[in-house]
Amino acid sequence: MRKLVPESEAYEICRQITAKYAKTFYLATLLMPEQKRRAIWAIYFWCRRTDELVDGPQARLTTPETLDRWEQQLESVFAGQPIEDADVALVDTLQRFPMDIQPFRDMIAGQRMDLYRSRYETFEELKLYCYRVAGTVGLMTSPVLGFDLDWSQTPWNSQFGTNPVEEAIALGIAKQLTNILRDVGEDAQRGRIYLPLDELALFNYTEEDLFKGVVDERWQELMRFQIQRARKFYTYAEKGIGALSRDARWPVWAATMLYQGILDVIEHNNYDVFTQRAYVSKGRKLLYLPVAWLRAQAL
Repeated sequence: MRKLVPESEAYEICRQITAKYAKTFYLATLLMPEQKRRAIWAIYFWCRRTDELVDGPQARLTTPETLDRWEQQLESVFAGQPIEDADVALVDTLQRFPMDIQPFRDMIAGQRMDLYRSRYETFEELKLYCYRVAGTVGLMTSPVLGFDLDWSQTPWNSQFGTNPVEEAIALGIAKQLTNILRDVGEDAQRGRIYLPLDELALFNYTEEDLFKGVVDERWQELMRFQIQRARKFYTYAEKGIGALSRDARWPVWAATMLYQGILDVIEHNNYDVFTQRAYVSKGRKLLYLPVAWLRAQAL
């Protein structure tokens, strides 16, 4: 068995992958203290490796047994026994920021759904999927971001009944809904439709229309409906950002605003997600940062 890399090299592997494949997210992590951002990179890379099992280049080779082995490797990591180089960073992260294994298991369960499902009849079904593949990230990262106990004890915050854990999950769901809307065309090329089928029917838009990339009034109304719901999840999630530790609020506000910006671009593109990929330009990303900072200063 070969010797694994030192922790510093393992974290660098995680940093490079985060920077390459999650540019918007990576920009937000740079606003964090070093120890926290390195931990977030380690969690991100584990999540990406998990997602790649069903969406990556070798996804056609993935079976339920593949995911079983991946879950066994996860248990080994939580036992402090890394198997691959990137595991070294996650093992160190778990020692610095103890966390529950269940959200990680739930994410693997979300990948199992992708093995046998390519359609969702209702939003409730889709919501479970979104929780598993993205809402869980809120639970994974909460121990790293930390909470401000003084904030939760102030009367004007406690009276509103905010629940930072539920709001962290909501933020993950909001981001996944954003991903789904952005990637409709790409998912269709793989034969997948994540938009609830009963909502397609509600707007008299068919699967055939979607696979043809039809952008008409029906599609635009359907997308307006979907975007409105995603924004409701963001609005709910934003209530919990003030409960985070002070050094986490700016990066989380930044990431939240950058992701919401994708929805703005979809609207700007007249809801054409088939021939135009919605992304936030570098210039606009930089414009979000001072606004996010100001929001982070507010209680």
